[in-house]
Amino acid sequence: MILETVIIVIYTISLLLIFMYALAQLNLLFNYLSSKKAKDNSPKFDFSNPDEIPYITIQLPVYNEMYVMERLLDNIAKIDYPKNKLEIQVLDDSTDETVETTLKQIQKLQAQGLDIKQITRTDRKGFKAGALKEGLKIAKGSIIAIFDSDFLPEADWLKRTVPYFKDEAVGVVQTRWGHINRNYSILTRIQAFALDAHFTLEQVGRNSKGHFINFNGTAGLWRKACIIDAGNWEGDTLTEDLDLSYRAQLKNWKFKYLEHVETPAELPIVISAARSQQFRWNKGGAENFQKMLGRVVKSKNISAKTKVHGLLHLLNSTMFLNVLIVGVLSIPMLYIKNEYAHLRPYFYVMSFFVMSTIIFFVCYWFMYKNIYGGGFKNFIRYIGMFFVFFSIAMGFSLHNSIAVLEGHWGKKSEFVRTPKFNISKYKDNWKNNKYIKRNISVNVIFEGLLMCYFGFGMYSAFIVGNQGGDFGLFPFHFMLCVGFGYVFFKSLASKV
Repeated sequence: MILETVIIVIYTISLLLIFMYALAQLNLLFNYLSSKKAKDNSPKFDFSNPDEIPYITIQLPVYNEMYVMERLLDNIAKIDYPKNKLEIQVLDDSTDETVETTLKQIQKLQAQGLDIKQITRTDRKGFKAGALKEGLKIAKGSIIAIFDSDFLPEADWLKRTVPYFKDEAVGVVQTRWGHINRNYSILTRIQAFALDAHFTLEQVGRNSKGHFINFNGTAGLWRKACIIDAGNWEGDTLTEDLDLSYRAQLKNWKFKYLEHVETPAELPIVISAARSQQFRWNKGGAENFQKMLGRVVKSKNISAKTKVHGLLHLLNSTMFLNVLIVGVLSIPMLYIKNEYAHLRPYFYVMSFFVMSTIIFFVCYWFMYKNIYGGGFKNFIRYIGMFFVFFSIAMGFSLHNSIAVLEGHWGKKSEFVRTPKFNISKYKDNWKNNKYIKRNISVNVIFEGLLMCYFGFGMYSAFIVGNQGGDFGLFPFHFMLCVGFGYVFFKSLASKV
């Protein structure tokens, strides 16, 4: 009975943590809905007055971006802003031929009167954080806009975002990500679904009540003084954006999130690229939890509620570990339930935690409705999308849990850039992308084994008990089997 007790305890703790996270999401939903009724009275710069227009530096951190550099620079060159108040830094850490091709395009733009320069380094110390820090040393602007290479801001982007820095307390303005290839595949749809939830429900829900949010690494602006005051960019975590965000807010800098300003970008279209991005984000989240836990708890500048939301925010990625634990232990729990009749009341209580899924379902519906519109047809589409998203997200849980554990344990790893594709230009030729990783990780094999394991869980529903089976966990095991199966077979297919 000792083993059974250990399984029950771990299973229960994981369920409770997931339920706590679900309640936090529900609170963010209430915040989000109430924010829609509030008017934005933020002070803004008057762009008709030349004296009020601040100097802007646009930083473009790039690394071996052969397929998107031309598109990126052509797009940035169209930004509508007074040329005498704008400079562009191409922070180029590339190690391939793109260094030369990028320089040639920059020289053409310089000939057109654009203040743009290529900044290279002899090593990649600090990776993206190091490049941003290097550029900041010579940046002319008091406001720093940052775009990754797959982002395509509209021409009026600066004029819609910069005015909010009229408030001297504002250190960061962040915009919502858009997705130019949202409907390319199931993989891009589920990535868009997850990001949409973050950029509506979470960012607005936190920001509207003064809780900590994060600069998302791109499609946003920093006040240079805020970066310096918060301690500048640091490369000791894989999510330097989250790190600096928390350090800045702990020093009482205000963050302004603009849901109404969308910045289009291209989502990863192959699972290996999505994997590397997910690994970096989830490991970086865990690293920042370890780095910021003490500072957040001890801070005297923020409320208890903001501390709770902050810690849960930093623990976002750790939810994957809890989902994996619940999934793996759910099969032995099925047998324990039917072996020990006196534990039945416990399982009736535990069934209450299906409420976590219901809460997520409700929260994400408001996000989905905000983007696609309401109505019966869209609700039916949403039901399908929700369960596809949930299944595949659970299929990533092993991969992301490894990232989370490495982050909490302090294991360091290199900052791996997500390969970019420019699918609209290269179309079917993307398979020849030279940045795609084609080696098969041992993790993929374990994902295949987990697919089989949860297939066994589905089979177990028919054979346990004395009254024709127990199908309470069947839908859960079905979704896990489908999710791990998708990730497994998609990963194998992407290697050929």
